[in-house]
Amino acid sequence: MKNRLSKSLLLGLVFLLGSGAAFATDGYFSPGYGTISSGFAGAGTAFYETSLIGGNPAGNVFNSSELSFGIGLFNPNRQYTITGSPSGYQGTFGLTPGTVKSDSKLFIMPNIGKNWKLNENNALTLSIYGNGGMNTNYPTQTFYDQNSDHTGVNLMQMYVDLAYSFKLGEKHSLGISALLGAQSFEAKGLASFAPFSTDAAKLSGNGTDYSAGVGFKVGYMGELFNGFWLGAKYQSKIYMGAFKDYAGLFAEQGKFEIPSNWSVGVAYHLCSDFTVLADVKQINYTSSKSVSNPMMTATGMNPLGSDNGAGFGWKDMTIYKVGFNYTGIDTWTLRAGYSYGKQPIPASEVMFNILAPAVNESHIALGFSKKINEKGNALNFAFNYALNNKVSGPNPMEVPGQQTIELEMNQLYFEIGFTF
Repeated sequence: MKNRLSKSLLLGLVFLLGSGAAFATDGYFSPGYGTISSGFAGAGTAFYETSLIGGNPAGNVFNSSELSFGIGLFNPNRQYTITGSPSGYQGTFGLTPGTVKSDSKLFIMPNIGKNWKLNENNALTLSIYGNGGMNTNYPTQTFYDQNSDHTGVNLMQMYVDLAYSFKLGEKHSLGISALLGAQSFEAKGLASFAPFSTDAAKLSGNGTDYSAGVGFKVGYMGELFNGFWLGAKYQSKIYMGAFKDYAGLFAEQGKFEIPSNWSVGVAYHLCSDFTVLADVKQINYTSSKSVSNPMMTATGMNPLGSDNGAGFGWKDMTIYKVGFNYTGIDTWTLRAGYSYGKQPIPASEVMFNILAPAVNESHIALGFSKKINEKGNALNFAFNYALNNKVSGPNPMEVPGQQTIELEMNQLYFEIGFTF
């Protein structure tokens, strides 16, 4: 009964906001959190207007008491192409040639945040938002699992973020967040990897499982000189519990921990109406074994589910972001942004990443806000496009040169929100 109640609570948390069961441009992290941040492609570590939902916790003390929420529609388009016929040699694992596109192309991604200005120098903030995730749903038996007519995974992640921020003087602040992470996961079509698993019964087709964990975030924001702001934030690894129903798939008996990350940014008010933002963000995917362990080693595949089991082979990501904010048109604010980060999948890791083709690198964004009354309440909108990108490499379980696997993806995202 206790276990069922715990799973029910996690289910409610994960699906309360939909949590975006799809890929995001920064690997599987969302490029931005909240409608305003999304309009900058995620830039804004030094811009307090992006702090309310998932941003730099130090910025909230510069905001008023307000409520903000948004709802996004996410459209990722994923496919893989196999070139070359299987060799048929004993001990090889050739895949069926051709191009297969993933189903499940539309996802709802809501978020909400509330800031309480306790006094001029202190603020408390609560926000709930999807961190990102990964989803593929190929209408074929990619890996020849006879128990499922589809192949894919479905990972959803979300945060409950409770932040406290306080001023250090008039134009400098610190902030700290306590983070509760919740995630759900399901895999199907992977039973053919049973000979490589420590627990074949907990490898694939076990429905949806849940896990939770905790972490923290700290940040600084301040005006160094007239109109020039500096911001920095660090988010710890979220130490998640294991997916027990998939202990034979993920390393460390089912652990899928959320990697640490940090960002540093500046915001320069060139004039009263125009602000330029620039950020550098680092995501430490190598801090999570299930994400970063290679599929194949010099001695073959480490058993799935073992302490050092095979994973997706992702590298760390460094992402560069710029944003532009213009307020010179009466009740309107216009935004634009661009983000670039080299995708995390090496050519040697394309086989497992058929399940996780997070290959996007460039991301463009547009957004606006329109004040709807004299109190400052506003309608917000953001549009993001992740440019199409491809990564190809050999099938590591075939005769060298026999087969090539190409991963491809692009994304569209629309979000509408309100600030009160």
